[in-house]
Amino acid sequence: MTWMNGYVAPTRRPGELGVHSLDHFSIMVPDLAEAQRFYKSFGLDVGEQGAGIALRTAAQPHQWGIVTEGDRKSLRFISFGAFEDDFAGFRQRLERLGIQRLDPPFGLETDGLWFRDPDGIPIEIRVCDKVSPNQKLVFNYASVPAGQRGVVGRASVPQVRPRRLSHVLVFTTDIDRAIRFYHEVLGLRLSDRSGEFVAFMHGIHGSDHHMLAFAKSSAPGFHHVSWNVDSIDQVGVGAMQMAEHGFSAGWGTGRHVLGSNYFYYVRDPWGSYSEYACDIDYIGADQNWEAKDFGPEDSVYLWGPPLPEDFVVNYEAPVKQASGA
Repeated sequence: MTWMNGYVAPTRRPGELGVHSLDHFSIMVPDLAEAQRFYKSFGLDVGEQGAGIALRTAAQPHQWGIVTEGDRKSLRFISFGAFEDDFAGFRQRLERLGIQRLDPPFGLETDGLWFRDPDGIPIEIRVCDKVSPNQKLVFNYASVPAGQRGVVGRASVPQVRPRRLSHVLVFTTDIDRAIRFYHEVLGLRLSDRSGEFVAFMHGIHGSDHHMLAFAKSSAPGFHHVSWNVDSIDQVGVGAMQMAEHGFSAGWGTGRHVLGSNYFYYVRDPWGSYSEYACDIDYIGADQNWEAKDFGPEDSVYLWGPPLPEDFVVNYEAPVKQASGA
């Protein structure tokens, strides 16, 4: 392990402009009370945030998400963190690329740079502390010696409490265009992809295999948010925990090829997902990752149960009306 040799991993890549973290996200749902019940059951700390709710974790009480109430479920915005001495560079980059600046969403106090991505999703770049990890997190897989009991009874299992936000996956109408935009504007780099179906991007200052991912759709939208836990056992216990609270629909347990993480996805009441995940690949600030294009057989999982038929359905896409006779 690197810390045993006195090596300290760098926390930024010198001389290059790029965001350092996925700071937080915001979605709108039609029932805020049900959202509060879902995320509390998931193991997050849920508090008030203006007219909505804020999502935090006990291990790292950063505000990872904001949920507000509206007519239907939709992705409101994604906020990325930047180093203070890079902020002027991002402002100049937006001007050079001719990207129109926006005002912050109503009721949100922030000094960040606001604009839209090619699909119209509002994006913020703000100065804040780096919350993406600076090294790969410890993955708890140790067994117990002979003569010791390996697990406690179900009645004694503590609630699964995620450690931090890992990534967000959004729908896009054009995978290649999204990759170009987030690379040219935010400095993210492609980690891996599978043709025109899905793509994953990481931060240049050290991050998980992906802090942002894309899936192809006819419209933009929010597919899932992933939360890091510290063991496969917690992935499985999290699935049981949500089922006991009435949220039994989902997919897993399994393991991805792209990112390598173990997973279980819990479907929320509006057709998107929250993922329990552990042991995702990590790309350090001093490492150059070789992105690969994987075939369809590797685009979703290495092992696990069959994929639900509507797992990649974008419920934010406009419903096509059947033409009359």
